[in-house]
Amino acid sequence: MSADLFPVFLKLSGRRVLVVGGGPVATSKIDALAAAGADITVVAPVMTAGINTSRVTRLYRDFMADDVDGAWLVVAAATPSVNREVARAAEARGVFVNAVDDPPNATAYLGGVVRRAGVTLAISTSGQAPALAGLLREALDALLPADFERWVAEARAIRPRWIARRVPMGDRRPELLRALNGLYARRLWQTFAGEVWL
Repeated sequence: MSADLFPVFLKLSGRRVLVVGGGPVATSKIDALAAAGADITVVAPVMTAGINTSRVTRLYRDFMADDVDGAWLVVAAATPSVNREVARAAEARGVFVNAVDDPPNATAYLGGVVRRAGVTLAISTSGQAPALAGLLREALDALLPADFERWVAEARAIRPRWIARRVPMGDRRPELLRALNGLYARRLWQTFAGEVWL
């Protein structure tokens, strides 16, 4: 039985990320890495038009082990044999590798992601069932309330009060739940008051 994965969110802004491969799969990773502010280098003999027009450093050649030097993260989106080379080079340098749809050569797995109002939810199947991760992502996105931004605003507003009062972590969730329920009580009262006023 393998060990559980340790979920983590990475700050990639200004940090070098190496993408090995120039096809559609590699291209699909570029936007999310760019949105995270990564300094992206792509290595591949041939690249898609999407990569060619993106703001990345392009090296039109085969992968070499020292391409990993200085990278914080590597995305291997090439053939299984190239992905194995990438995984060996990254392992030797202590760098995590997301080998797209190639779990044996991966040490990092990207999940299905929902982003709303500054909150990020990620789902992983340890690389074993990416389609399931995608379905779960869609389901979670559908379950979030339409006014989720209000939840986030309330949680941000209450946090400084917790810190000032030194509220223990275990007591914060029940307080937040009461505050979120209060959002709806206030809305009902405002609706009722508005109807009375009319």
